[in-house]
Amino acid sequence: MLLRDIERFLRRTDMPWTKFGRLAANDPRLVGDLRNGRVPREAMCLRVQSFMTSYPEQTDAI
Repeated sequence: MLLRDIERFLRRTDMPWTKFGRLAANDPRLVGDLRNGRVPREAMCLRVQSFMTSYPEQTDAI
């Protein structure tokens, strides 16, 4: 479920997965590891979810 939410976030924000990992968890390999089966602890899940919900959405005001 966390990985699915991250993938949606990456598509919506057009953010590279390494940048996401670095910003959300100080771990640029986070998404790659999750894609390869890494099981995050609850604290990591909460940290990443918090990052995604607080990330400012881009607005195109042209």
